[in-house]
Amino acid sequence: MKYYDRLIFELSKKGRTAFSLPECEDGGIPSDAPFMRADAPELPEVSEPDVVRHYTNLSQMNFGVDTGFYPLGSCTMKYNPKIDEEIVSAFNGIHPLQPAATVQGVAEVYSTMDRALAAVTGMKHFTFLPCAGAHGELTGLMLMREYHFSRGDMARTKVIVPDSAHGTNPASASVCGLEIIQVKSNADGLVDVEDLKPLLGPDIAGIMMTNPNTLGLFEKDIKEIASLVHGCGGLLYYDGANMNPLLGIVRPGDMGFDIMHLNLHKTFATPHGGGGPGSGPVGVAERIVPFLDLPRVSGFHGNFGVILKACAYILSLGKENVKMAGKLAALGANYIKESLKDCYKLPIASVCKHEFVFDGLIRDNGVTTLDVAKRLLDYGFHAPTIYFPLLFHQAIMIEPTETESLETLDAFIEVMRKIAQEAETDPELVRSAPHNTPIGRPDETAAARQPVLRYIH
Repeated sequence: MKYYDRLIFELSKKGRTAFSLPECEDGGIPSDAPFMRADAPELPEVSEPDVVRHYTNLSQMNFGVDTGFYPLGSCTMKYNPKIDEEIVSAFNGIHPLQPAATVQGVAEVYSTMDRALAAVTGMKHFTFLPCAGAHGELTGLMLMREYHFSRGDMARTKVIVPDSAHGTNPASASVCGLEIIQVKSNADGLVDVEDLKPLLGPDIAGIMMTNPNTLGLFEKDIKEIASLVHGCGGLLYYDGANMNPLLGIVRPGDMGFDIMHLNLHKTFATPHGGGGPGSGPVGVAERIVPFLDLPRVSGFHGNFGVILKACAYILSLGKENVKMAGKLAALGANYIKESLKDCYKLPIASVCKHEFVFDGLIRDNGVTTLDVAKRLLDYGFHAPTIYFPLLFHQAIMIEPTETESLETLDAFIEVMRKIAQEAETDPELVRSAPHNTPIGRPDETAAARQPVLRYIH
């Protein structure tokens, strides 16, 4: 361990300071104030160089989209053009409590985004209240229930969710008080229409779908599915997590969806690494518009920085070029898939969209998907999504984005092939990876169940 890799508390020496504050001119807080703490906080005592070096070293230990390739791209870490950050910085001086008349530029951004997202998706209007994708799902499902309730239809208490769905779909439906009914996938990895038909009835509020689905495959029967669900009185909810490859090409509204959310912090290049900040605006068809609450922006202008970056991204591409994002993402995914299918199991060989799924190594030699992911770190690549979707035991989901060069994709392919070769010639090397990272393999189960969240001395 390097000296500055230690905890900041381990660098602490009593009496050291990084900055000296001047004496308070008005005498400060009275020592007997009711909110005064009994003991001083146990803060680290370090010099300014130690603080700077410590946090600079920590920052260099992180993997980011600015330092390397994320093969889980548009779902989590899509490259954000730096001009978007410059545009956001121009709004840094806005205060959430200043008079509305002085922030009409903010209102114009939201209005512009409403029109732009409606044009891209085929929806009528959007609400920007939801602060993340799952929040958008819950909002959309609440709109679905309100629509049925307004018509006196109280029996619709079930929502259909494909077995390949994102885990947030059934979770959101459950939080909304809906019963989850699972529809199976067929051998092609698509929603099984024949399995869907007997599930439909007067108790179905709707169906939640991602298109392309979690396997990166376009649901080619979507028009029939929409007709069947609408025929029983239900609505269609579109999970926008996989909207990236459809930009400017196909619109959920034209497929028959009534409600949808978008992940602005994914599809529209405003990465949300670490869980935030995000934005999951919900769009609705015309018949659902009356149920959108006003105002359609959350308090203090909402997650405005995310909205503004997404707006800059959309306007910089324009309607002529936005479709290139999806096409290039799909091209990259298919290129990687075809280049590696002789080393990794490809359960469904169809042409994919922005992502695809392997099912582990063809010749694993006891090497698991987790081992492959850990070994990738040694070669300077972030690991892809693993063990999801749950349809495959050793799932490796790979999704490059439109901004990755051919050279980057070739380098990734070369490393994946090398790891497959290592799994045959020296499997223990892969099973014990990573070897070149700041730490090896932590006990992930213990870290999740018994996390140490504070310094104990």
